[in-house]
Amino acid sequence: MAETHVLFVEDDDVIREATQLALERDGFTVTAMPDGLSGLEAFRADQPDIALLDVMLPGLDGVSLCRRIRDESTVPVIMLSARADSIDVVLGLEAGADDYVTKPFDGAVLVARIRAVLRRFGHAGGPGAGSAEAEADTEQGLLAFGDLEVDTEGMEVRKGGETVALTPTEMRLLLEFSSAPGTVLSRDKLLERVWDYGWGGDTRVVDVHVQRLRTKIGQDRIETVRGFGYKLKA
Repeated sequence: MAETHVLFVEDDDVIREATQLALERDGFTVTAMPDGLSGLEAFRADQPDIALLDVMLPGLDGVSLCRRIRDESTVPVIMLSARADSIDVVLGLEAGADDYVTKPFDGAVLVARIRAVLRRFGHAGGPGAGSAEAEADTEQGLLAFGDLEVDTEGMEVRKGGETVALTPTEMRLLLEFSSAPGTVLSRDKLLERVWDYGWGGDTRVVDVHVQRLRTKIGQDRIETVRGFGYKLKA
């Protein structure tokens, strides 16, 4: 099996070199770039399997780079932020990132998050990948909720007959909702099922992805149940 190719964009020389070595020891192929513009060039040239982007980059910042990547590809993106409470975290998620990791980070944690994101990517890439629960969903075929159609075999979504482009994480999130329409799913449960977190995570990741999903399938399709979570209107 081919090694996973990681694009890592980080302007701090020490962090970039140390992280590259750590990822390579874990079996990843790494292209490491020092700024946003060179990172964008490397992304277009190498077509990596996943991108790790520092938020604060010279030339083209990480959020803008994420947005440029998302305009061209659904490749998974993890943002790296020096502050867990930074607005940059939310901006990165809104730009299309799938997850984020706070600096300073433990190498094992970073690798675990990379692998979790890649598992989600594989799940949304086609039938037969992902959890047993997801495989059961694909056997149902076409699910319809008003003008929204979810093809769990072809991994396609249509609204009013028009195809809706979703990222793998957005698709996984919608599959969780559509597998139990009308059922309230807590943020913690969604973190566990969609983001593969076996530990507590930042619920902002869920909130931003739900909002992104709403803009694509309809603002009123996913209902907020205050104090509990979200549910898909049947």
